[in-house]
Amino acid sequence: MTLMHIVPTAGAAFLASLVECVEAATIVLAVGTVRGWKSAFVGTGLGLIALAAIVLALGPALAQLPEQILQLMVGLLLLLFGMRWLRKAVLRSAGRIPLHDEDAVFRSESANLALAGVSARHGVDPIATATAFKAVLLEGIEVAFIVLAVSAGGPGLLPAAAGGALLAAVAVTIVAFAVHRPLARVPENTLKFAVGIVISAFGIYWTGEGMGVHWPGQDLALLAIMGGLAAISMLGVRLAAATPNREALR
Repeated sequence: MTLMHIVPTAGAAFLASLVECVEAATIVLAVGTVRGWKSAFVGTGLGLIALAAIVLALGPALAQLPEQILQLMVGLLLLLFGMRWLRKAVLRSAGRIPLHDEDAVFRSESANLALAGVSARHGVDPIATATAFKAVLLEGIEVAFIVLAVSAGGPGLLPAAAGGALLAAVAVTIVAFAVHRPLARVPENTLKFAVGIVISAFGIYWTGEGMGVHWPGQDLALLAIMGGLAAISMLGVRLAAATPNREALR
């Protein structure tokens, strides 16, 4: 594997995982702040254990699939996943839907947790533990899927993708617990815009590979696909911003 293979794979895994880790960290911080850090850590640990079990169970099963079928499946899933992020990022950039606000999520989660009246048992709050567990597991599954998907080009790419995701998780964890605040200053919509483009490009590329398409320039075609998606997305922002809001016209 060359740097041309490793850098885009690690970069895509890092950016996508960064978004998911920020969202998980916001909920875990709310749990720790309102219901206690012991419960937050227990829920986080259980979520990581469950996530590891899922990955260990699915990883060998996916490895048994023929490479071309795996690339097609992964490509289609990546494309659907990336386009969902990209669509929302375009609409947020155009002002059609509100920007994602981690401070607002933190306040909402904190208020909900404060209203829960279940008492802790043996120093562990079941509601707090379940909330942290769910956040870590759900966001972690998305991270695991991204790692497996962007490394679909070959087994040698898995360490690069896993390393990018691990770096994102470590960075978010250190910063979140250093400041004890949700990472609201992270330009999440900009990240999602970029990640949507990158993940969608990987989706198009691997779908083509799975269908037997021979891309001009091979892996360099990824850069061309990303450039095309970026141009189309910016045009989409302008069109969405210029289109009258039907609700406002009523």
